[in-house]
Amino acid sequence: MEHLKNVRALQGKVISNKMDKTVTVLVERKVKHPLYGKVIRRSTKIHAHDEANQYNVGDIVLIEESKPISKTKAWVVAGLVEKARAV
Repeated sequence: MEHLKNVRALQGKVISNKMDKTVTVLVERKVKHPLYGKVIRRSTKIHAHDEANQYNVGDIVLIEESKPISKTKAWVVAGLVEKARAV
C-alpha cells in the first residue's frame, strides 16, 4: 500500500526562463509586521523544473515540491494557472 504525502504547492509568476528545462518563479506572500501590524509583501525566488520549456515570462504557474533535481532545484511546475498577457 502506498502512503500519499501532502505535497506542498505554491502559486507564483515566472520571471525568467533563460535556463534549459528550468524556470525561476517569484512567490509572494503577505505577512503582518510583528511590531507595527502593517501587512507587507515578502517574496521568494524558486527554481522549478519545466521539462518541455513551455512556460514563458509573465505566466502564473502552480509549482509542487519534489525530491531534489539539482543543487538549486527541488520544485516542479505542476500546471499553468494564467497565461501572460501579450502587450
